[in-house]
Amino acid sequence: MAPAEKSTVATPASPTTKSATTAPSSPSQAPASASSAAKTASQGQDKVNTSSEAKPSSSTAAAHLAVLNESSTAATSSATGATTATGAVGVTDPSAIGILPASHWDGPVNDHDADSTLGSDAASSTASISSSILAYRTANGRTYHAERGNAEYWGCNDEQALESLDIYSHLCFLSNGKKYYNAPLTEDVMNVLDIGTGTGVWAIDFADMHPNCEVIGTDISPTQPSWVPPNLKFEIEDCTQEWTFKENHFDFVHMRLLYGSIADWPALFDQAYRVTAPGGWIESFEASPMTECDDGSIAPDSALKQWGLFFMEAGEKIGRTFRVLHDNVQEENMRRLGLEDIHVKDVKCPCGPWPKDPTMLEMGRTAQATLEQDYEGYLGRIANIARGWTEEQTRIFCAHMRAEFRNPKNHGYFNFRIVYGRKPGGSAASTGMP
Repeated sequence: MAPAEKSTVATPASPTTKSATTAPSSPSQAPASASSAAKTASQGQDKVNTSSEAKPSSSTAAAHLAVLNESSTAATSSATGATTATGAVGVTDPSAIGILPASHWDGPVNDHDADSTLGSDAASSTASISSSILAYRTANGRTYHAERGNAEYWGCNDEQALESLDIYSHLCFLSNGKKYYNAPLTEDVMNVLDIGTGTGVWAIDFADMHPNCEVIGTDISPTQPSWVPPNLKFEIEDCTQEWTFKENHFDFVHMRLLYGSIADWPALFDQAYRVTAPGGWIESFEASPMTECDDGSIAPDSALKQWGLFFMEAGEKIGRTFRVLHDNVQEENMRRLGLEDIHVKDVKCPCGPWPKDPTMLEMGRTAQATLEQDYEGYLGRIANIARGWTEEQTRIFCAHMRAEFRNPKNHGYFNFRIVYGRKPGGSAASTGMP
């Protein structure tokens, strides 16, 4: 079994990778399809930036990114660019920092250095597929995925949350060097599975790029659009249970952002391995909720640093870890299963509009837009599980988080990790290997 190839990406548009095989520029780097292009921005937010190669698949996504990209560059002229990461991803030890009490955040929000150009949230128009199982839990006026068996997800699944997830999907695209995947797939790839498809953006774009390929996207909530390519179908399936797909069937199994949702990661990778055809690829894209900083500009008692601690503590309490990067879960499970040609790519994603580098600046603004859409939706249930916080306590904390995220003097970043490997067997023609 070949050793994993590791690369650290500071500027995803031109990642420095030591991999012998890299994804071809034409399918994985194709621009976003019309099916997932940005819709017309909501009233009052109609100035949409069309200069980037791909757009988020929602009206609010387009509106938020447009406003962020129109921000004055003066605010970032004094900020330093992102530095190349070294060592292990997730350098902050969550156990070394405690969660501050809710009373700590009762004071005024310091937003005088913040980028205040982002307006109020617009109403969304995200559609969902017709289904008889639209039974969601509700808490504080927000909806969450209904509990079915072992299926559980910590985030909201209402329209506001779905708009944020659409922007998050675009952030993943940018963070991956404007590529949808890394595995060296051939043009004649036939069967692809997208686990945890969410709003379905990735699956839609992949199906558009590969019209002769059958694509299946699975999730525990029917929150995907009904207007999809003819070679794509969405299925309601709990990935923590026995998968219903036959063995050795898929040429490519794609899994993304499942942190905090999986109780048994080895079992998840076992299932992915079982359904992958010999010579096929498994790719896992995960994140850390911890905010890192290389220059000391973020204090331990800041909201930016405290944010990730809630997720780490809540994950331990519900038995669904957020420590995927810290514990190297992806690579270790791929090695355990005997996958070959394993590649590991670590990416820094800036928190807000502080970098000088244009690529990193676009990522930072997109990360800001993702959270601006739904801070409370991401943290609400998590803060309640971790420390029993009320809706009001969470709202106050998120006000501080919002101000710090907008402040270009705070040079924070989140870590992404992408790991992919090939199941032994198969021919060179079917795997895309030289």
